[in-house]
Amino acid sequence: MGYGVIKVTGNHAELVVMGVIDMRKESDPYLRLGKIFERVTGIIDEYLPDEMAIESPFFGKNIQSMLKLGRAQGVAIAAAIHHSVPIHEYAPLKIKLAITGQGQASKEQVADMLRRMLHIADKDMPGFLDATDALGAAYCHFLQMGRPETGATHYSGWKDFVERNKKRVSGN
Repeated sequence: MGYGVIKVTGNHAELVVMGVIDMRKESDPYLRLGKIFERVTGIIDEYLPDEMAIESPFFGKNIQSMLKLGRAQGVAIAAAIHHSVPIHEYAPLKIKLAITGQGQASKEQVADMLRRMLHIADKDMPGFLDATDALGAAYCHFLQMGRPETGATHYSGWKDFVERNKKRVSGN
């Protein structure tokens, strides 16, 4: 499970922290949920977010995966509610569209656009896409709040988006 925290000043967002909650060492599924609650609570205590944005579950064919994801998200949501942090949920398609201009963009394309828009050095990009997925939800919420322009224009492809949004993209 990934997390990402951004700081918003006016119409500008900057990365504060992103990462993943590594649960591979814990085999007990209930202890994993406890670890998620503890870690999300720790992130909230440390960074004091005003709001929390999450990606709504993707309805795939694997029911067991959906159940595990739903439980994990429920625990993260409970941690936010426990700290009176408002929660906003966005569909994966909406996040991808907000970040890249394409609802069918790959996770790698979303990660690359976030890297460019938030001026994240290559060396600071995480090895797991879960972190950039979470950061994408946070940045999508920032865009949906109407602070900067959202680029709701339709694009013919990735290159067209980058070309028409040079002010949002660095390192071209």
